[in-house]
Amino acid sequence: MPKHVLPSVVLAALAVSAAQAQVMMDVSKITCEQYILFKVADPQHIAIWLSGYYSGKRNNMVVDVGQLKANAEKLMRYCETNIKGTVVEAVEKLFAPDK
Repeated sequence: MPKHVLPSVVLAALAVSAAQAQVMMDVSKITCEQYILFKVADPQHIAIWLSGYYSGKRNNMVVDVGQLKANAEKLMRYCETNIKGTVVEAVEKLFAPDK
């Protein structure tokens, strides 16, 4: 292996490790503005996490992928017109058990 290839491989491996570093966030503090503008994470990832969180609270272990997608789109539309609120407030308003 040529001498210049090994440092390139090491740098590439370090870059991948840094890119995969874990980021922790308090989901209850994510605003709708941050959500729709991808400021903290991909909105789909947040929607999936929220779905799992609320399903767990209801002891629901079934995932309806079509409903998950529809709910994520509904959340995005709501947040587009209510950017100052939090995503958790939006979810609780849109998807409360009686809704």
